[in-house]
This record gives sequence, C-alpha cells and structure tokens, in this order.
Amino acid sequence: MEPQPVRPTRTPILADPPSKEEELWTDEGSDDYTGWFCVATDPFPCPAPGCPFVAEFMTAAHLILVWQKRDDPNLLRHAQRAKEVERNPHVTEYQRSFGPSASYYAWEAAGRPVHGIREH
Repeated sequence: MEPQPVRPTRTPILADPPSKEEELWTDEGSDDYTGWFCVATDPFPCPAPGCPFVAEFMTAAHLILVWQKRDDPNLLRHAQRAKEVERNPHVTEYQRSFGPSASYYAWEAAGRPVHGIREH
C-alpha cells in the first residue's frame, strides 16, 4: 500500500463562539499602521461556527496583523505557516483600505485573543 499524501486540514473549534454580549478584542493603540507590513493570503473562512467572516490576510480577532518591519522574524514565521497550509502568502505593505488592523505585538501582549476560542 502506498502512503497517502499529506493534505491540509482545518483546525477544529475548541469552544462555542463568543455570545453577542461579549466584545471582541481591539488594538487599544489604534495607531495608523499604514506602511507597516502584513501577510496577504488566499481567502479562508473564520473557523467559528456561523461566522460569515472570510479573511484575505493573516488575522487575529478579525483584525489584520501588522508588523513594523518586512523581515520581522514573527512575520516570516507566520507567512511560512500559511505557506505550509497552502494559503499562498505574500508579504505586502498594509493600507487602511484593507480593513481594521492590529499590531502583532499588541495582540501578543493582550494574550493572543482569537474569535471563537475561549480561554479556560
């Protein structure tokens, strides 16, 4: 029997999505990140049940993650991960017209909140 090729899979939802009363995380700094860098990808749906959001960039809590430097090691690590799951990543300069954004490091400092997954 020949080995089967490895195919990307979707990560299962770990918990119920946030209730309507819960607020999603936002970047408190809310700086204008125009000119910072983000990772554009092929479109992929939010994994939360019933959520219609479709991302075209690496996101967290439906915000485009941005890095100040194009060669930031964390940006490159996330782009590599997107490549491994065949999302066709491309580092690009962020523009406000792409949608709301958040600094990767502010997101990390906030505990890496993710829509649809609650901490226990």
